Amino acid sequence: MITDADTSRAYWHCTAITRSAARNFYYGISLLPKDKRVALCAVYALARRIDDIGDEPAPPAEKRAALDAARRALSEMDTAADPVLIAVADAARRYPIPLPAFTELVDGVALDVEMDLTERRYADFGELVRYCRRVAGSIGRLCLGVFGCRPDPEAPRLADALGIALQQVNILRDIREDLTVGRVYLPQEDLDRFGVRLALDERGRLIDPEHRLAALVSELAERARWWFGRGQRLLPLLDRRSAACCGTMSGIYRGLLDRIAADPTLVFDQRLSLSTRHKAAIAGRALLGVAR
Repeated sequence: MITDADTSRAYWHCTAITRSAARNFYYGISLLPKDKRVALCAVYALARRIDDIGDEPAPPAEKRAALDAARRALSEMDTAADPVLIAVADAARRYPIPLPAFTELVDGVALDVEMDLTERRYADFGELVRYCRRVAGSIGRLCLGVFGCRPDPEAPRLADALGIALQQVNILRDIREDLTVGRVYLPQEDLDRFGVRLALDERGRLIDPEHRLAALVSELAERARWWFGRGQRLLPLLDRRSAACCGTMSGIYRGLLDRIAADPTLVFDQRLSLSTRHKAAIAGRALLGVAR
């Protein structure tokens, strides 16, 4: 039997994971009331566990087995003794969290495992969006379950769009890092259209002698802006502190996108991040309700 003390320890465990592993995410959720903050930490901790399966240096067969185990754990959450699952199960009793979205995340990570095994590529942007919807739109919908919002049938789709926007920023920021492990998320159709063949030089820097990759990244950054524009229509449907949380998380990623759009070559040899001061300023504006 799970006691209140077990649940409190489970939330503490999830909060510790979130604070250490997700600084951008924690900047946003620190603006929430405690009950919502710890619920989102539980959501993050489980999502991170699932996502990490795809990134671990393990054979694909082991990753598939781990994903199968994750699916079983999701179906047995109410009887689990694992602290992350205890916290998520409790949060789901308190808030209308769409738990099937975790299964979508598992399916998205399974695509990463397939990519590792077969060197699979995304043929076009539509196919990439379907992947982003699984691995990031699902997170948007899970967060919305905790935030709550005014009744609007569009709300889940707007949360989905915001998650897709954030994932596109991740993809642009991590082109070089992903390529070092054999992953390519840029749609093949776009690579072909710009005549880009992704490759690294001897220093591990992306090669772009004719500036075609920079031009492609610039175009894809504008595409991501469209998704941000759609997703940020969610904010007026949220209460003030939830809107501040959501606005902070999206604002940090918009800040990264602005840097990439201003100089696409920045992603060629580094993993971009914003300074603590810049993030704090974004959080302050979001809390004051100032649109970025």
